[in-house]
Amino acid sequence: MQDKADYMEKRFEEEGFALSSSQKRKFYDFYELLMEKNKVMNLTGITEFHEVVEKHFLDSVSLQRVMDLSQPLRVLDLGTGAGFPGVPLKIAFPELQITLVDSLKKRVSFLEEAVCALDLENVEVIHARAEDLARDSRYRETYDLAVSRAVAHLSTLQEYCIPFLRIGGKFVSYKSKAVEEEVREAKNSCFLLGGSVSDIFKFELHGYGRSFVIVDKVKKTPKSYPRKAGLPSKEPLS
Repeated sequence: MQDKADYMEKRFEEEGFALSSSQKRKFYDFYELLMEKNKVMNLTGITEFHEVVEKHFLDSVSLQRVMDLSQPLRVLDLGTGAGFPGVPLKIAFPELQITLVDSLKKRVSFLEEAVCALDLENVEVIHARAEDLARDSRYRETYDLAVSRAVAHLSTLQEYCIPFLRIGGKFVSYKSKAVEEEVREAKNSCFLLGGSVSDIFKFELHGYGRSFVIVDKVKKTPKSYPRKAGLPSKEPLS
């Protein structure tokens, strides 16, 4: 374990993080929980410790390059899957208030177990489809920040995420480096949903090209969005 812990500490330091002993323990325990559950269900195809650190942990927390995460922001992680980026963000930035949402009950059950085992406070785990949850007044237009690493077209992700943001909030989509065409294709849908792309931030992470597409919520989302379940992914707004 010590070699793994040393590697993780070194890589986080190289990215500007000084992890406490508690944070190091939680990241390592999360890895162990992830690998144990991965034996019986498909949570991730990335299993080697060094790659999990790079492609899941550091990629998740790299959001700090574009956002001040040292304050108690209300953050929605939509389509969180195995808990990325939400769980690493919570470990690295304890002040965040995180809501993890996924449509697969098995993944939600794993996340509930992980949040409890890691003793993470102010983390809510919800089993729901975004199209349904966005109709709930407890969640609609209440978040400071929405994030997603889900693999989907930006138009689809915007329809899922923007309705949850308060005016002045931000949606940040984790993308690969080549993203300009997708942003152009999603420009009209962004406007329809009450958003405006404010920045495309590109960076390198251990040799991998990454991008953040940052969308500001500038006006209320019409009540007709998101459309009924399945439509945002099957028929993205153009």
